[in-house]
Amino acid sequence: MPIVSPRFPPMAIPEDNPTSVQGVELGRRLFYDPILSGDGTQSCASCHAQPFAFSDHGQRFSRGIDGSIGTRNAPALVNVGWNLHNFWDGRVETLEEQALEPVVNPIEMNNTWENVVESLRRHPDYPRLFGHAFGSSEITAQRVVQAIAQFERTFVSDDSKYDRFLRGAALLSSAEQRGLELFFTETGDCFHCHDERLFSVGDFRDIGLDSIPPDPGRGDASADPNDVGRFKIPTLRNVELTAPYMHDGRFATLEEVLEHYNSGGVHSRNVDPLIRVGRGLGLTPEQKQDLIAFLKTLTDTSFVRNPQLANPFE
Repeated sequence: MPIVSPRFPPMAIPEDNPTSVQGVELGRRLFYDPILSGDGTQSCASCHAQPFAFSDHGQRFSRGIDGSIGTRNAPALVNVGWNLHNFWDGRVETLEEQALEPVVNPIEMNNTWENVVESLRRHPDYPRLFGHAFGSSEITAQRVVQAIAQFERTFVSDDSKYDRFLRGAALLSSAEQRGLELFFTETGDCFHCHDERLFSVGDFRDIGLDSIPPDPGRGDASADPNDVGRFKIPTLRNVELTAPYMHDGRFATLEEVLEHYNSGGVHSRNVDPLIRVGRGLGLTPEQKQDLIAFLKTLTDTSFVRNPQLANPFE
């Protein structure tokens, strides 16, 4: 299991699901095993691929086992052990709760937990592996998601060029340094939502994408009209690898993302006051390129190549 940077806050581990080597390895197998899906063709990793920082291969929307297409972009799974909420609308808090949903979602894995548990019980290896992880060979839906959550808490990315720069082990180029200064000052105004550790403050914002949001976002989970159009702020770590961007994948490139903020977006009922609607940022083309140069220093190649996070069946 990775050693977490001392700059990161403590990770909250549920008391009823402590992390163990055996639990992580079981979770790794389950994450990559299509046995969880209704027809045995799709795993968690089908939509969360390691080379793309556990996002979906550059796809705007993911395809379920019967060909159904989702309506939200599959989020990258980076430093998810620090998530305060999961899914774009934050409808669940824990990774364990999150892992329950894709299995039974009719446009994703389209299975039942009863079927999953029965398949795992009949498997030649899983009863033994559950025994190693939990002290008995009993297999339940709760134990499945607990193992997956243990594995996902090892998705720690803290060795980007930016991290090495902070440790004094790397130097930034002139463009990267200018981009850093833009990012962390009011000129670029990125830091209010993307802090300098996890690169997400973890809450929900309406960033002026639509005057009348077609997807209510957080409002769908909270039933609060003041949350309509707000979505969870994603981390920018490994953002170079996780296109397309936004909850609906509407922006194909980082250049398009920056142009949205630079233009000021559009006014909506709940648009965040930090979005400079009607004014924009006023960044020059050179400044936008400097910001992108800095964002690319957040790419962590050791994370996307870490063999401990890779497919154990290959």
